Amino acid sequence: MPANLPPQYYELEREYKKEQDPREKLRLAQELLAMMPKHKGTDKLQAELKAKISKLKEQLESGQKIHGARHLETHDHIDREGAGQAILIGPPNSGKSSLLASLTHAHPLITDYPLATREPLTGMMAFETVQIQLIDTPSIAPEHFENYLINLIRQADSVLLVVDLTSTDLEKEIAHIFNLLQEKRIRLCAEIPLVPDDPLFSCKRTLIVGHKMLEDNSAQGMDFLKKTYSSFPLIWSSILDDDSLGALRRAIFASLRIIRAYTKKIGQAAAIADPIVLPVGGTIEQAALTIHKDFARQLQFAKIWREGHFEGYKVSRTFVLADGDIVEFHI
Repeated sequence: MPANLPPQYYELEREYKKEQDPREKLRLAQELLAMMPKHKGTDKLQAELKAKISKLKEQLESGQKIHGARHLETHDHIDREGAGQAILIGPPNSGKSSLLASLTHAHPLITDYPLATREPLTGMMAFETVQIQLIDTPSIAPEHFENYLINLIRQADSVLLVVDLTSTDLEKEIAHIFNLLQEKRIRLCAEIPLVPDDPLFSCKRTLIVGHKMLEDNSAQGMDFLKKTYSSFPLIWSSILDDDSLGALRRAIFASLRIIRAYTKKIGQAAAIADPIVLPVGGTIEQAALTIHKDFARQLQFAKIWREGHFEGYKVSRTFVLADGDIVEFHI
């Protein structure tokens, strides 16, 4: 069976073969694998590419030299924890670290001077019945950019672009981040299109967080964002305002495009503390699969409780769940 690789694949492959930097070469190899059609005709190519990726990772981790390039410590992957992973990016002094400290139990270095954050730091944010992983990252500026951020952004479920509403360079700071990521084949998007415009690009759902909303001169920054980035979800925040932090938690959860379904046994109350987490559009069958594939195969039907709509309504395995549904499985 022919591989039938798209033209964009060969274009990216040429870049991969020319690239000398090990971290960038690894990123390009991962892009090639993601772009490659998955069928019998590409089985051998997939295996070869996976082997190259494994070798690159091993060499990076062990500090070996690759094609004469010296390995530097890399943070280009963070294991996902909780219901989803959101990454905080932004220009210097935007307040990412103070937000992480306010939303989680993490203890980042918080200073008045720029570029204090030198490596990614994670924290778990509680939102109602789930935990969401937040990643604080080094600032993005013309004079400073960590290449490993590309993979972290690609892997995250959503992006929080945190900006300082009082910054006199707000327009330039945001434009620089958008343009730099565009050069790295990442688009910050208000919503991910059903059909990608260009398979070479990764479109990341982005929430713009206007931070320091209580400062006297924040109104100008708010007006600019409303006029220039109105297509994006915009939210104002301050570590001194609990209501704004609560709204930010809700917005982060919404940006993940996930739902929570709560299971109950026949004749018992729902297990509210331990929801099943699914992507928006998830079905009864997908929920059952999170328990066990044999359980899903044996499933006959389910009953649904949905506030204001259903009370023990019998549904099939193809029924689409909504956030907050209570499910009673019957096998």
